[in-house]
Amino acid sequence: MSDSSGGGLPADETVAAGGDGSVVRTLGLTKDYGSVLALHALDLEIGGGVTGLVGANGAGKSTLVKILLGLLRPTSGRAWVLGHDISKAGLTIRSLVGYMPEHDCLPPDVSASDFVVHLARLSGLPRTAARERAAEVLRHVGLAEERYRPMGGYSTGMKQRAKLAQALAHDPRLVLLDEPTNGLDPAARDDMLHLISRIGHDFGIAVVVTSHLLGELERVSDHVVVLDGGRLLRASATDDFLDQTGTLLVEVLGENAQHRMGEALAARGLLCRPRGNLVAIDPVPPGAPDPHDLVRDLACELGVGLVRVQADHRRIEDVFSEGGAHVGHPA
Repeated sequence: MSDSSGGGLPADETVAAGGDGSVVRTLGLTKDYGSVLALHALDLEIGGGVTGLVGANGAGKSTLVKILLGLLRPTSGRAWVLGHDISKAGLTIRSLVGYMPEHDCLPPDVSASDFVVHLARLSGLPRTAARERAAEVLRHVGLAEERYRPMGGYSTGMKQRAKLAQALAHDPRLVLLDEPTNGLDPAARDDMLHLISRIGHDFGIAVVVTSHLLGELERVSDHVVVLDGGRLLRASATDDFLDQTGTLLVEVLGENAQHRMGEALAARGLLCRPRGNLVAIDPVPPGAPDPHDLVRDLACELGVGLVRVQADHRRIEDVFSEGGAHVGHPA
């Protein structure tokens, strides 16, 4: 992977930086604040598409993002972003990367248009190009009609969109989004997740998005990186987290239907238990009859409505349960 600032990386640097196409790579990355070990010997590689960086508050997500941007120095270890060593090429990295901070940082008396133009010019775009680019990205994030209003009057969702727009203003190759759905209601959260998916899948920009909300990462991420207490708990494709457990989930309707179905299944020798308003059937031994037909026949026999029979899937939260960590869920 060559260095766009000229000259290219030496051969050993290229290999270390992820010559196979990784956009972020860390080796033994550690950040020790003295009283808190925010990152501990983190070895990590992130490729293209949308990558979810998940962990509870204090897991080290924001610290990692700020180190990758060159805003914090690591205590030890190394990292590369788009092939550039963070210890040597902070300015180059920041010219190629867009950053959406977690906390509100918008000047209330400035319009979104002026704000995005200003950030685009700071990134090196000429005035005319900056204005054209600002209009384009504000349209993409849904602020075309509101772009001339002072941002102090914006809703939380509009402010998050303005922050996202400035991160895209200079046409970056990678965007780092720190808790982009923070403070949003469910509808605004869905809109933001749709935008993130478009950036990574339609615009072809690599995205790293941090969140402590598990469900939303499952919806938009191609890959997931799980941090716990500054350590890497797991990193893999999202589909690998969501593999089937072998358990079947059954939903039935009718008077006392869940209890009656559970008892009937147990009487036929199946291990089952309630899960919310569903009946969960444990995996059957190899060679045993498929329980789908039994569920159908019992629904007819009991006179209950059979809504669905579906395979159960693991969730990202299961990784935290296995690792003893704790993480939040959407409200």
